[in-house]
Amino acid sequence: MVKEFLSGLFQSIIKAWTWILLIILFLLIKWISLYPSWIEKYYTYGIYPVISKTQRFLFGWIPFSIGDVFYALVLLVFIVKVFRLLRTVFKKKFNRWLLLKGIRQIIFFCLFVYVLFNLLWGLNYNRIGIAKQLGLTMKKYSVEELDTLTAVLQRRINEYAVLAGPKERDSFYKKRDLFRESGNAYAEAATRFDILKYSPRSIKPSIFSYVGNVLGFTGYYNPFSGEAQVNTTVPVFTQPFIACHEIGHQLGYGKENEANFSGFLACRMHPSSAFRYSVYFDMYSYTIGELLQKDTAAARHFIDSLNPLVRKDFKEVREFFNRYKNPIEPVISWMYSGYLKANRQPAGRETYSQVVAFLIAYQRKFGKEAL
Repeated sequence: MVKEFLSGLFQSIIKAWTWILLIILFLLIKWISLYPSWIEKYYTYGIYPVISKTQRFLFGWIPFSIGDVFYALVLLVFIVKVFRLLRTVFKKKFNRWLLLKGIRQIIFFCLFVYVLFNLLWGLNYNRIGIAKQLGLTMKKYSVEELDTLTAVLQRRINEYAVLAGPKERDSFYKKRDLFRESGNAYAEAATRFDILKYSPRSIKPSIFSYVGNVLGFTGYYNPFSGEAQVNTTVPVFTQPFIACHEIGHQLGYGKENEANFSGFLACRMHPSSAFRYSVYFDMYSYTIGELLQKDTAAARHFIDSLNPLVRKDFKEVREFFNRYKNPIEPVISWMYSGYLKANRQPAGRETYSQVVAFLIAYQRKFGKEAL
């Protein structure tokens, strides 16, 4: 009896202290997030590099995604829990005590995930960011500046559409080559921008690539394992930039516009025409989309003068995603947009297209030829 009492008391104390620790860490994270300069100095370039490099060292050599396996196990546990709950309700054994216990477990799980997510990576959402690092002036831009940017990107995309032949594109069907060259793109970029140093490499095909087509994602970063995942079923010419975007997240660029911009800086410096075509295809998509809203006539003029090879690729991308249109995707998109808004990205999914502001700021500072 005494042994059981002491064991129960010890477990209660451990649980109580676990709750207290999680609540303290939760409040501490909320407080620290108010100080971007502190996060930039002590977390992004202090604690986080140790965490991320350790994660990539531990899991990067494994050929499949450990993070995806982890997500699958969590989903399996969730399904089992729901099944047990439904069985309990069906047998009419559900009561107030079980309800309160379930609520406590959910709150504890959410607290634990929130704290772990932020400690491992999420605090990067609150950092100062890449514009400050490169000395870019982020201010409202004119339609004329947007028009100039579109013209530059269109020249680039038309040029590399011809240079990036089928043989070079198809070489990236071998994911080993794609991921190796994505790391090399950052190695090349780091010779000019020290902030883009990246090693060791940990980027892999997503186990859930086909699920991703239904849910509408092309890649994602797993903060719990430090792995970057690429949906390798999407058109192959889009994959080099997707890989470079996800590496941007690994380097601590949490916001989607910043990960897009870091991916741009890396991808455009790769000697491969396929890599350069991939990044200009993506950047042009955002730019022409915005110009269509602000100056439709000018945008139509650009579109009419696109290289037929580029037109063909845009058609392939549209047809690919149209094949997977379903009622679930808009709901997932809405939820993901809410997640982005909760993490210092008030534009939600539109944050991706805000890379245009970075491109124009970069153009202002370094000139058109630097793009």
